Amino acid sequence: MTKTNTYYDVWDLDVFFPGGSSSEEFARHLQQARTDVLIFQQQIQDWQPSNASIDKLTIISLVTLFQENAKKIRQAGAFVSCLHAQNTNDKKVNEHRGQVTELSASLQNALTIFDQKLTTFSESIWNEMVTDDSLKELKFVLSERRINALERLSQEEETVINALGIDGYHGWGQLYDVIVGTIKIPFTEGEEEHHLSVGQAANKFSDSDRMIRKTVFESWERSWGEKAEYLSKTLNHLAGFRLNTYKLRGWEDVLKEPLQLNRMEKQTLDTMWRVISDSKAPFVKFLERKAKLLGVEKLSWYDLDAPIGQVNSKVSYQEGAEFIIEHFSRFGKELSRYAQMAFTEKWIEAEDRPGKAPGGFHTFFPESGQSRIFMTYSGTPSNVSTLAHELGHGFHTFSMRDQHFLNRNYAMNVAETASTFAEMIVADAKVKQAKNVDEKIALLEDKIQRSIALLMNIHARFLFETRFYEERKKGVVGTEELNRLMKEAQIEAYGGALAEYHTLFWASKLHFFITSVPFYNFPYTFGYLFSLGIYAKAQEVGLGYEEKYIALLKDTASMKVEELALKHLNEDLTKPDFWQKAVQQCINDVDEFLLLTQ
Repeated sequence: MTKTNTYYDVWDLDVFFPGGSSSEEFARHLQQARTDVLIFQQQIQDWQPSNASIDKLTIISLVTLFQENAKKIRQAGAFVSCLHAQNTNDKKVNEHRGQVTELSASLQNALTIFDQKLTTFSESIWNEMVTDDSLKELKFVLSERRINALERLSQEEETVINALGIDGYHGWGQLYDVIVGTIKIPFTEGEEEHHLSVGQAANKFSDSDRMIRKTVFESWERSWGEKAEYLSKTLNHLAGFRLNTYKLRGWEDVLKEPLQLNRMEKQTLDTMWRVISDSKAPFVKFLERKAKLLGVEKLSWYDLDAPIGQVNSKVSYQEGAEFIIEHFSRFGKELSRYAQMAFTEKWIEAEDRPGKAPGGFHTFFPESGQSRIFMTYSGTPSNVSTLAHELGHGFHTFSMRDQHFLNRNYAMNVAETASTFAEMIVADAKVKQAKNVDEKIALLEDKIQRSIALLMNIHARFLFETRFYEERKKGVVGTEELNRLMKEAQIEAYGGALAEYHTLFWASKLHFFITSVPFYNFPYTFGYLFSLGIYAKAQEVGLGYEEKYIALLKDTASMKVEELALKHLNEDLTKPDFWQKAVQQCINDVDEFLLLTQ
């Protein structure tokens, strides 16, 4: 009989800094980071570029220091994120978050000066330096920094913006987390009233009992509504800071920065959304069929994640882990080995308990070469998919471990590629292993939910955010107007298929309040469809595709996405063909579901 490892659902953070938020070792780490940043700042200040190829030696030295500083600050940021996520009531964590934000801003200020100094080189000298063997591997990322700096304000002005952003821009983002930490969702079960965290309440939306979903949703709306004015003010100030920064730089399009950060062309984004908009009909049919199966005329928001039929009880964390490892191994040994390591070495926090933050994430500790994955696991098929999704993020980082640190900073849109790819392996496996038609329908529906989320929910977020920013340019946008914009975006994105919408979604969705990345929405859809293209290739080739897949992942931080697709998939992302083929894979699932449920 094969011995099976026991997988624990609580992570180990003491391996980094023992003692949690009171760790003395972490306090020393922060102090060392401050010292190192000051040294880096001083060396950059002292550097006077001579516009000669000899400067490449100084650039190499500064890049080495940058790498060391970035690793140290990223290590601290990852630790603080994990501490906050595991216990939102840990007051000391907020102090640490402020310190890490200051460190990040200090590093960014130094980099702003560094980037501006890169612009002083003539084109010929610059090309001579970055094609030299000593800098060749960093040609893309350094040239990217130089080009971006040419489109920004002066060194002094950008430094002031970064400094003001600590207590302004980032301060408002941190306030959101504090507000969310105070929100409890009342829920009565039998004779007992519970006060659920937002993470626990969100899991109830996939409960098979419609009355539970409806009750939790109504309580959810009331709880978020009580904080709506605070959250409205927070969102307006975040957007206002961003818009004023763009205005100073002379940027008219609010999508300029997110597209730049995602290393993609606007034509690619427009083409993707156009194909999706033109392909909504099958998904509307799916939602109509799901409503019929649930015995309602039209679905409400709280029905979107409701299961169809019953899938054999709950899936324990142990069973979920074993299922993921088994099916990862059918794709490739490296992916499976990574997952085994993450489960065995306690890299995952999945326990279902009060006080945890909502949602899920993956973060990386670069000095330790380890990942940590956060979620709240309650045993649903969707939880297994989410766990696979976050492990995909981890594998992406793991695959790039031998790359130069500066060549590991992949954009968010391709970050979602590996995660969605891993999720797809597990979702497909669940459908194929269905014991009967009813189970197959239930699992297929769970898989299609992902398409609905990525092609409809995310589309609603994108539509809302683009329209909100246009309104914010004219002045502060009130709570009622935010509700209206959100509802209109959801009606359009879901093709009018719902009876009731989540008008306070703008308040309850963390992604609108994240300061590190603007427009935290379309990259998910890009990554989802992009991964479908890669997944199709993997199915064609079979077991030997993992090597090519890893090669693609290694390139994700050192070229634009259009070049990446051309090199590894021979596809043109600015044309509709690729996107149509990707969306068609989602439609195929819908067609099968409609056939099985007719």
